[in-house]
Amino acid sequence: MKVKGRFDHFNIDVTNLEQSIRFYETALGLHEANRKVAADGSFILVYMADDHSNFLLELTWLRDHPQPYELGENESHLCLRVEGDYDEVRKFHKEMGCVCYENTEMGLYFINDPDDYWIEVLPVK
Repeated sequence: MKVKGRFDHFNIDVTNLEQSIRFYETALGLHEANRKVAADGSFILVYMADDHSNFLLELTWLRDHPQPYELGENESHLCLRVEGDYDEVRKFHKEMGCVCYENTEMGLYFINDPDDYWIEVLPVK
């Protein structure tokens, strides 16, 4: 048997859902594609999408988890490629105050979201 999988979504837990949605809309041009709210209000799932793929970023808000999440050493990360002038996008992210690491030798940088998840930003090539 040969299994043929395809990526669907990646989940991260967030402490402030609306702040996280605004960040992903502003910093990376994602938009809310779907939302699921638990009948008892215990959780909200928001699926963020781009306009180029079927991959979704699932933002999970849990009512009973108001404290920051423990992210370890932050070695896991998302990576998004951005269109347009890469230097201008980097400048925009610096103005937002979300650039957390730059590797000029490799020509890349990382931004962090409101919950300190790291996102690698690369140009579309």
